[in-house]
Amino acid sequence: MVSRRFHRVGFLKYIFYCSQLTTHHSQLTKMVTIISSTNRPGSSTQKLAVYYQKKLLEKGVEADILSMAELPGNLIETSLYGKPNAEFAKIQERVSATQKFLFVIPEYNGSFPGILKFFIDMCAFPQSFYDKKAALVGHSSGKYGNIRGIDHFTGVCHYMHLHVMPLKLHIPNIRAEFDDNGDLFKDDTVKFTNEQIDKFILF
Repeated sequence: MVSRRFHRVGFLKYIFYCSQLTTHHSQLTKMVTIISSTNRPGSSTQKLAVYYQKKLLEKGVEADILSMAELPGNLIETSLYGKPNAEFAKIQERVSATQKFLFVIPEYNGSFPGILKFFIDMCAFPQSFYDKKAALVGHSSGKYGNIRGIDHFTGVCHYMHLHVMPLKLHIPNIRAEFDDNGDLFKDDTVKFTNEQIDKFILF
């Protein structure tokens, strides 16, 4: 009798756990945004953001992509010090609704792009990033994968109380990483991006 009761309690706990996991998983589909951190047309950053979006979807998580190319061209004149910009207000709504960010960050002059810092500065505080979560992916056309830029941006995240996932990736020689379909294909890169994606979902 004790054994049967134990198994029943264990089964009920398992059902409860599954329901909680399903609820958590459905919430994730509404709160993940991938930041494509450059406004350069046809960038490797955008290709990598699309790859992450596809792989997240394969694991049941829908993610929005917000590219810095979407920022209004007149943003610096209209919104730098509190003046309203209707186009950016729509972007702000997407940022405020996000609970998890995945930043794909290219190396620009030994750091991260200025357009990314400008975007961060334009976003409302504290509702944009405070006490939310982020994963960071650096890449470069050279051999270091934007190590320094990711370190610099981590400092910015900490200042904003944006919690950074410990596993950060650095992908060097990014132009050699994609196949003809725009997918990563090198074994090590696929392995580590998959690991990061799995941990990001649970983060």
